[in-house]
Amino acid sequence: MMEKIFEGAMWKSRYLVLLAVLFGLLGAVVLFVIASMDIFVVAKYAFDTIVTNAHPENFHEDLVSGIIGAVDLYLIAVVMLIFSFGIYELFISPIKHIQEMQDEQRVLTITSLDQLKDKIAKVIVMVLVVNFFQRVLHTEYNGALEMLYFALAVAALSVGLYFLGKVGKKEEKK
Repeated sequence: MMEKIFEGAMWKSRYLVLLAVLFGLLGAVVLFVIASMDIFVVAKYAFDTIVTNAHPENFHEDLVSGIIGAVDLYLIAVVMLIFSFGIYELFISPIKHIQEMQDEQRVLTITSLDQLKDKIAKVIVMVLVVNFFQRVLHTEYNGALEMLYFALAVAALSVGLYFLGKVGKKEEKK
């Protein structure tokens, strides 16, 4: 009798995950709104600069950096969405709307903790790549050695992304 009550309470405790789901979704919404506001600010800055015929010293770098920063926030928001959907499906219930979709539309379907981890890891790697390129925009290079380091960093990122893409393709074939 005591075992049955304890196991029932333990099983129902999985609903605590709903806190992570709800706040994950809230975090995603906040990040989507902030990133959209950042894009609006960049667009306004570009428009004002063009209308006034001004041309600040780092105009292009500032525009690209602002947009890349917004893309970075959008990607982090996607991580929050994937996390929220995945945790909900793993601990609470499969999402019926996702099950009704065709296979190629099921981006957010999560069937295991490892699959959730892999999807989040891939998006986090993309966040890091985008963040790297945002920082590179404002870096000054003072010699051939620094340019070589930059080229090596880009090559390392490219190789890493290539293999990250291969891992996903290998799993899909199975």
